[in-house]
Amino acid sequence: MTIEKCALVTICGRPNVGKSTLTNALVGEKIAIVSSKPQTTRNRITAIVNRNGCQLVLMDTPGFHKARTKLGDYMVNVVKESIPDVDLVLLLVEPIANIGEQERALIERIKASGVPCVLGINKIDTVEKSELLAVIAKYTEAHSFDAVVPISALKKDGTEALMQEMERFAKPGPALFPEDMDTDQPDRQVCAELVREKLLRCLDKEIPHGTAVEVTRFSERDNGIIDLDVTIYCEKASHKGIIIGKNGAMLKKIGEAARRDIERFMGTQVFLQTWVKVKENWRDSDVLLKNFGYGGDR
Repeated sequence: MTIEKCALVTICGRPNVGKSTLTNALVGEKIAIVSSKPQTTRNRITAIVNRNGCQLVLMDTPGFHKARTKLGDYMVNVVKESIPDVDLVLLLVEPIANIGEQERALIERIKASGVPCVLGINKIDTVEKSELLAVIAKYTEAHSFDAVVPISALKKDGTEALMQEMERFAKPGPALFPEDMDTDQPDRQVCAELVREKLLRCLDKEIPHGTAVEVTRFSERDNGIIDLDVTIYCEKASHKGIIIGKNGAMLKKIGEAARRDIERFMGTQVFLQTWVKVKENWRDSDVLLKNFGYGGDR
């Protein structure tokens, strides 16, 4: 396929609205981790879709929320910096006929940027279609969107119509990424994120939000097996005990689930070893945030 045009698209919205689920659905591969907990995505994740001679570069951003830590500040700034200088913003919302504080703030930032914006109303599988009219009316009062597309990222309903809308904003030019790339994330970063996803899915309440994952060894043997050493950082000694679990049961559960996904992603056998360490208040430490990839250049 010859790429003749490209579009940079920022996907933004409040936490847990389905941005990462949508990104994965559009790419057809698991690029971004997903969980039922808010603020799963911490960094901007770039996903690449090539179709019809067009390269869509999708930027999945953290949920726009009221920050309470320096990590939260970083995540909010990622969103703010991702809106200007793109070809299109996709504002993803839930099918509720009320505009929340986060959505209003994002709409104001989109208006100020002058960037074209498509409104994606996600989770339409959870409401009657007749209810969507009130949602559309409410949002079109707030902003003159270039298009409104009802979708279900989970069911992949409406995603083709959304792709066609995004292609309309592509500009002539060569591919920005090689055609065999699905994401610009290094393999070790994807592996770390897959471990963090399992922490979010297996642990309760605040504990998984206070974890960070670092890959300390990523090496390939002659026979193709990958050796992966991973350190999980948490904020309290009591959290460490919960992550490890009785006789190491919880850490084993997290490790086994992560290994299966990593093997699927890497396409080969993986030997995964995990450790848990305590770094108190790391979410408010500039040095530790940068060490864990949440600071400096993006």
